[in-house]
Order: sequence, then C-alpha cells, then structure tokens
Amino acid sequence: MSDKQKLVTAITSMDEDFAKWYTDIVKKAELIEYTSVKGCMVIRPYGYAIWENIQKILDGKFKQTGHENVCMPMFIPESLLQKEKDHVEGFAPEVAWVTHGGSEKLEERLCVRPTSETLFCEHYANIIHSHRDLPKLYNQWVNVVRWEKTTRPFLRSREFLWQEGHTIHATAQEAIEETERMLNVYADFCENELAMPVIKGKKTDSDKFAGAEMTYAIEALMHDGKALQAGTSHYFGDGFARAFDIKYSNKENQLVYPYQTSWGVTTRLIGAIIMTHGDDNGLVLPPAVAPIQAVIVPIAMHKEGVLEKAKELLQRLNKSVRVKLDDSENSPGWKFSEYEMKGVPVRIEIGPKDIENNQCVLVTRHNREKTIVSLDELESTVLKKLDEVRDGIYQKALENREKHTYTCTNTDEIIKALDENGDGFVKAMWCGEEACEDKVKELTGVGSRCMPFEQENIAQKCVCCGKPAKKLVYWGKAY
Repeated sequence: MSDKQKLVTAITSMDEDFAKWYTDIVKKAELIEYTSVKGCMVIRPYGYAIWENIQKILDGKFKQTGHENVCMPMFIPESLLQKEKDHVEGFAPEVAWVTHGGSEKLEERLCVRPTSETLFCEHYANIIHSHRDLPKLYNQWVNVVRWEKTTRPFLRSREFLWQEGHTIHATAQEAIEETERMLNVYADFCENELAMPVIKGKKTDSDKFAGAEMTYAIEALMHDGKALQAGTSHYFGDGFARAFDIKYSNKENQLVYPYQTSWGVTTRLIGAIIMTHGDDNGLVLPPAVAPIQAVIVPIAMHKEGVLEKAKELLQRLNKSVRVKLDDSENSPGWKFSEYEMKGVPVRIEIGPKDIENNQCVLVTRHNREKTIVSLDELESTVLKKLDEVRDGIYQKALENREKHTYTCTNTDEIIKALDENGDGFVKAMWCGEEACEDKVKELTGVGSRCMPFEQENIAQKCVCCGKPAKKLVYWGKAY
C-alpha cells in the first residue's frame, strides 16, 4: 500500500482542506467532543491522557528547577484586577464576569481568571517581608477562561487547561535569568519530547503580554505553513510590585520592590502536535506523550496459543513502555486503521507463523516500515523503534520548516515568496518602528512572530521603510 493510499477514508485530506482535516482528527481520534457551551469542549480520555503525559514531564522539569505547585482561586475581584492598568486593559475584551451569587447580585463583580498575575501579587504582598523570603518559585496547573470570539478545539477555546508559573525575585537580573531559563525548558521539551522544532525569541513591544516589560516566546511552524506560539515567558520588572505595593527589606534594611516573572503553556500543545506531525490517516504521536506507545494486535487470534503469546508479550513490555493488547473481536485490518488513526507509534503483530519462528512484526506509525524481530530482542527493539519514531517525525517537521522559511529583503519579495511557495516563516530585517511592523502585515498578511535570539544580518535595511535595520524578525500568519 502506498503512502497516498488511506487506511482511514473518513478523514478529509490535509491538502484538500486543512481546517476540516484538523477537525476530523480531533473528533475521530476521540480527543474531544463539542458541548452545549459554545467555544468549550470535553477533553475525552485519550485527549486528556496526552495532556497528563505533557503535564507529568513538565511538572518534573519545573520541580527540578526548584518550583513548587500552588493553587489560586478561580475568581478575581474587579478592584484587584484594576490595580495594574496595562494588564486589565489587555485582558478586558476577553474577561467573563460573575455578577450574581445564587439569586443575589454581588456587591463587586468577580472576574473568572483569564490569568493569575493579580492573585499572585496579592498573595506575595501578604507573605513577602524580608530578603530571606525570596525568591518564591511557584507554579499552578489550572483552567482559565478567555471569551474568544472565534474558537477551534485546543488551539483557541473559551476555557482551557494550562500551567502558569509565577516567580518573584530580589533583583532584575535574577528575574530575567528565570524568564530565559523557563523559555529554554519549554523549548527543550518541545524539541526533545514533542519532536517539534521551535524558534526561540523575543516578542516586539506591540505583541508582548499585557503588563510585561519583555515577552519571550517559542514559535513553531505547522504543516500548513502557519505559525503557532507554543509557549511564552514574561519579565515584569517591578511594575506589578509597585502596583500592588509588594515591598521587602533588603540586606541593608531598606524597603525595596522585588521583580517578577510569569510563564505558561496550554492544551494548545495538543493542537500543535496534531498539526506538526499528523497525516491523512490520523494522528502521529511523539512517543514521549503517546497514551499508548505500542499496541499488540494478535493475528488469527482464534488459533491455539496466539492470544496466550500476545498476553505474554504484554506482560514483558509492560515493564518498559505504555502498551496495550487489543484482543477485541474486531478484524486485524480494523485494528490497524484504528491505531493508525490514534497515532500509536509502534504496532506489534503476532500470529501462528510468527510464534513458530519465535518472532513478531513491528510497524512504525510515521513511515509504516515493517521489521521482523526475534522475540528474544523484543523489549530492546521496541525502545529502539520508539527513538526512531521520535527522530523521524522531528526530522520531517524540521524539513517542512526549512522548506517553508523564506529570506526576504522587501515586501514585494515577501508577497512573491508566499504566493509561489505557500505560507511559512519569513526572515526579514526590521527598523524597530511599530508603524513598519503594522505596514508589513497590512501589505503582506504576515505579522511579527519573534525576534530570534540567534540573530543574522541578512540585509542592512528595513524590509518595509528602507531605513537602517536593527533586528532580524521571523514573520508569519499565525493561529
């Protein structure tokens, strides 16, 4: 069967309609179900298991870097939200408000948290008094609400799951180092565990988080050439501390303001996995977060000894990988299609002839490559194949990004590159003026994504106005 032949005909081809392809996958792979609340979704067990694996890995990385988990309230009093002017203005259009408790009107409206900076600030003001109380390295795993106008499962929903780190430090240098450290944690996770190449960089001032002095981001390129912000990390300076009157006595016994950060990733990462690695047969999951890393499919299960041998393999593999034995009455062909759809990295086929020869067949999801393996070497070979899947899908995603990254020196070149090659990242120089940033988007349809940490000097002049260039910027159309 060629790669173009589809085992699962119920999925729209990504080349035919990428948006419909995406919706088909999230539904048919049983990741989500729609609800009666517009813009909100049920994350089904298989989808939630992916999130649990993301959560488990990241939570371990946070704890290794000294962070502790806490849990803040879901509700923020309006007066508290109003304390930081830029912050409240940035979130005002997306805020959901609680106005009644039971049948009684509340004296003060409560905001359903869109993010928790103000709650952490109130808490820090109560618990931080001395330099000995610093730093505080906190994180929480919660849900938040942002009243989005246009929604799409995982990518943009009115309620979503995330983690938000909030830290507070004695010096600006410590806080900036924390901001960069956590961005690197995200980038390493995306590249190593999610097999998704990312660009690390700083957001322009017009695109930074409301109330932040600096916002850093990791940007990934999806299969259709659109950019996706996969994680952000913000440096707040002492702006929030001043707004909330957070002070501590330093070693010289002077009252001074501390410096803060916040950083987060969300269930949007599941959407990123789908759109980076998926194909016309369904999901292709990175082994690190796949709920099932290997599935055992017995062939001619009714024949003597087949099911027993399959169960024996299950017991053996259970010690090293997340493995499932499908001993249902469905046909092997149906099972092959089902686990392709669900993106299971490795399939193990075992039948009467295999048992006679002390072997089984391994099939890797991303390339459908079949390997005959001695049962004596099963565990080590499955682990090796999982590494091959990770490396293979990373390389494919990297090649897609390189193929769809265009270097341009003026807006006409941007328009031509996108017209001839399709959407992608555009590398172009910028003078630093917001007016030019806006003009580029108006003329070409691509907005600034980030100023990469790894700067190149590809031209002397701004891509828009021709004045001396200050920064290389990655531009793109974004989710």
